[in-house]
Amino acid sequence: MIKIGEQAPEFKLKGYFGGKFKEYALKDYKNKWLVIFFYPLDFTFVCPTEIKEFSAKYSQFKKLNTEVVGVSVDSEHSHKAWVEGPLGKINFPLLSDFHKRMTEDYDILLEDEGVALRGTFIVDPYGKLKYMVVSDNDVGRSVDETLRVVAALQTGKLCPVEWKPGDKTLN
Repeated sequence: MIKIGEQAPEFKLKGYFGGKFKEYALKDYKNKWLVIFFYPLDFTFVCPTEIKEFSAKYSQFKKLNTEVVGVSVDSEHSHKAWVEGPLGKINFPLLSDFHKRMTEDYDILLEDEGVALRGTFIVDPYGKLKYMVVSDNDVGRSVDETLRVVAALQTGKLCPVEWKPGDKTLN
C-alpha cells in the first residue's frame, strides 16, 4: 500500500497535451512539486468540471513551482478526442493509464468497474508522497483545497486548520 513519506510510485505513461502525444514519467518532474489527480473516465459528467477547474487555476500552481497531471484509464487517443472536442483546451497533460498499472500502484483501482477512484496525490520535488486524498467518484474534489495544501506543505511548518497562505504557522 502507498504511504505518505515514501517515494511515490514511478510511472511512465503516454499522454496528450498541446496537440501532441508524449511519454511522461515521474522523473520528468524532479525538482518540482507535482499534483497527480486521477479521475474515472473521459466523456463523463463530474470529471470535466474538475479538469476545467484545475486548468483555470493552473497559473496558481505554476507560481508554487507545481505541475499538474490528470490520469484516467482511457487511451491517449480518447484524451485527444475529448480535448479537441467537448472538453476544450487545457493547461496540463492528460495521461493514459490504459493498462491500469499506475492506478494499481497508487491503490485506487475499482477492479469491478475497471476505473480509478477520484484520487489526489501531491509529490514533493524529491519524489516523496506528501499528501493523498481518495474519494467516491460521485463527488468532485476542491481545486482550491489542493492549492491550499500545496502552499501549506511548502512552508515546511505546522499549519493549523483552515490555514491559508499569509496566515501564521504554529512554529
